[in-house]
Amino acid sequence: MMAATDQSLLDLTDKETREKLSLWDRRGDATAPLTEKQMDRSWRIRAAAETLSVPSELPVEDLCSLSTRSLQSPFTATVPASTEDVLLKGFQMQRMENDRIETAQQFFAWFAKLQTNMDQDESVKYRKTRDDLNCYQEQCDAILKDVSVALEHLDSLQKQYLFVSNKTGALHEACEQLLKEQSELVDLAESIQQKLSYFNELENINTKLNSPTLSVNSEGFIPMLSKLDDCIEYVSSHPNFKDYPVYLAKFKQCLSKAMHFMKIHIINTMQNLTSQLTKRDPMGLTNADNAFTLYYVKFRAAAPKVRSLIEQIEQRSAKIAEYGQLLDEIHQCYLDQREQLLSPCITSTITDLTKQNSKDHCALVRSGCAFMVHVCQDEHQLYNEFFSKPTPKLDELLEKLCLSLYDVLRPLIIHIIHLETLSELCSILKNEMLEDHVHNNAAQLGAFDAVVKQMLEDVQERLVYRTHIYIQTDITGYNPAPGDLAYPEKLEMMEKIAQSLKEEQMKQTPQESAFSDIQLEDPDGRRNSNAGKVEASRRQTSVSPADLHGMWYPTVRRTLVCLSKLYRCIDKAVFQGLSQEALSACIQSLLKASDIILKNKTQIDGQLFLIKHLLIMREQIAPFHTDFAIKEISLDLKKTRDAAFKILNPKAVPKFFRLNSHNAILEFLLEGTPEIKEHYIDSKKDVDRHLKFSCEQFIQQQTQIFVGNLEEFLTKVAALKTMAIQGGPTYSLSQQPWAQPAKINDIVMATYRVMKSKLPSTLQSMSLYLANRDTEFILFKPVRNNIQQVFQRLHTLLQEEYSGEDLQIIACPSMEQINLLLSVNK
Repeated sequence: MMAATDQSLLDLTDKETREKLSLWDRRGDATAPLTEKQMDRSWRIRAAAETLSVPSELPVEDLCSLSTRSLQSPFTATVPASTEDVLLKGFQMQRMENDRIETAQQFFAWFAKLQTNMDQDESVKYRKTRDDLNCYQEQCDAILKDVSVALEHLDSLQKQYLFVSNKTGALHEACEQLLKEQSELVDLAESIQQKLSYFNELENINTKLNSPTLSVNSEGFIPMLSKLDDCIEYVSSHPNFKDYPVYLAKFKQCLSKAMHFMKIHIINTMQNLTSQLTKRDPMGLTNADNAFTLYYVKFRAAAPKVRSLIEQIEQRSAKIAEYGQLLDEIHQCYLDQREQLLSPCITSTITDLTKQNSKDHCALVRSGCAFMVHVCQDEHQLYNEFFSKPTPKLDELLEKLCLSLYDVLRPLIIHIIHLETLSELCSILKNEMLEDHVHNNAAQLGAFDAVVKQMLEDVQERLVYRTHIYIQTDITGYNPAPGDLAYPEKLEMMEKIAQSLKEEQMKQTPQESAFSDIQLEDPDGRRNSNAGKVEASRRQTSVSPADLHGMWYPTVRRTLVCLSKLYRCIDKAVFQGLSQEALSACIQSLLKASDIILKNKTQIDGQLFLIKHLLIMREQIAPFHTDFAIKEISLDLKKTRDAAFKILNPKAVPKFFRLNSHNAILEFLLEGTPEIKEHYIDSKKDVDRHLKFSCEQFIQQQTQIFVGNLEEFLTKVAALKTMAIQGGPTYSLSQQPWAQPAKINDIVMATYRVMKSKLPSTLQSMSLYLANRDTEFILFKPVRNNIQQVFQRLHTLLQEEYSGEDLQIIACPSMEQINLLLSVNK
């Protein structure tokens, strides 16, 4: 009963304990909430407690009171043999073997003590762990305290460091400021010293310039000049300095003194050279052999003595005006000395050249210009030995020296009358001098270029003037000699000579060929040479006599030669005007000569003479790449004349005082204004026009000669038919007296005989004059066509108007016969 009661009290106590414990960690309002870490540890303790074995001292009877949960772990204790042994062992373990339990109170006390011991035994590990944790906690608290103390020390050190750092930074900034102020003071002192150095140099420069031992060739002179220039430039760029005008004037005075020393030295050097050369040759004349030695070698040898000083002056001339003036004075002195030496020599040399070439103007111009070219080139080279910068004064001097040649040549040029000489002079001046020499060395020959161009203009002007006179006298005013108009005798004679030369050449050719066949050395080369000579001779003998220059009419030859000489000598516009004048004069002379030949010889000779020479002119002027057209301006006074006659009419006197548009004076001013007319004259087209007219006239006259009677007969027939068509009386052609078959036969036979007799001579004359099968064919083709057309018309007429018997009486040649006759004589 007591045991049941105790068991129920134990169960109740466990239940309450569990309930109270559940309140500790309930979710809603926990009495003693645990962290996740604490919960984890509690679960681990619980899991370890569940695996503990049942104490061996527990009585066997009490095993049944253990819950199922308590028995989940394996029970390994051995059940004792008897209850007394178990209890005895348990009391021994509790050191209560001597106690006696006699009352319930003792039991409960024993049980409580037992339970306490059991609880203590159970929680000894937890207590140990708790003690360990407390120990750890104390150690951690000590460490945290040490850390806190260390942090306090570190904070103190940091504050001290910041304090020291701030002090150091302030000290450093103060040092830097002091250094900066020191540097500024040093710079200021240096700047002041530098500025003062320019002013302090004044005394040094004055001392050097006033030194009696000063020489412009000494090593310290040029550095002194540089320092003086720097001082002047610095003082000039700071006008706000005190005593600026005084120091600038003193420096300028020093500069003037230094430049005076240089000027005296350079000018004395040049003048001494001139005086030495003049003393050697007091007359200022020298021959060509020692001229170079006297006038160039001496100066070139002296150039290095003053070259360095002149270079310094040239370098400063662009910046300082005083140096520029000094350089101009040195240039002038140098050029004066050169002129003093060269002028007599050049004059003497030109005089000698004039004497040597007094009869050969071309050689005089060529040699004189060549001499001046060498003078200009040598002077430029000598100038470059002294100076490095060019000056226009040198070209002025050279142009003055070249004018001495021009002054000698111009009087000779204006008295030359031969076109050949003038054209050759133009070629020399234009091609040899300007295009060859001046073009290849324009820098050194600028002065020579100006003089040569002036001389060339004079020659061209003289050439144009003489050409006008030549055209008037030798072309327009040419009076042909009997031999000039001996056509066709001249051509026939030249043809016979050419034929005889050709026959002799043909006789020699087989002999030369046979001789060349037996040569042993170099047969191919000699054969080729002989073949070339033979071919050349054949080509020469095959040329028509009319094509030889010597056989041309003199005015044609003179005109073409004149144009060929003018073409490359004068300007294009001037050439066009002269060519038009020359060609017009030549055409007029040919027309005049053609008329004379036509009167003295035959009509065909005059016409072919004119055609041939017009063809020559057209062929020879074709290579001239120019326009032969010129524009002429004329003043037309026809309206002025009519207006003058109108105002002089007595009826116009009352109109003088009208105040309207019919005022006579106003009408004269408005209507009497002369007109300016422009028209172009093309001499090349003029040649073509005359050639065309001559060919047409030749064709017409030859047609008239051959078939003139037939054309006259066909014209009558056409007139008769026209009258019948217009209503006149109708006549039968065969009944007309002039149209009888016998009459027609006489006309046809006479025409055929004329063609047969005169056609060969006509073709022979064409061959003799024209000497070109293509030209002959082109010129004779219209004549042949006209003859064929006339006979074709005659055949048509005869077929229409006459019977078969009449046709037999007429016996007109067929077209085949006419064509055969024309082709045989073609």
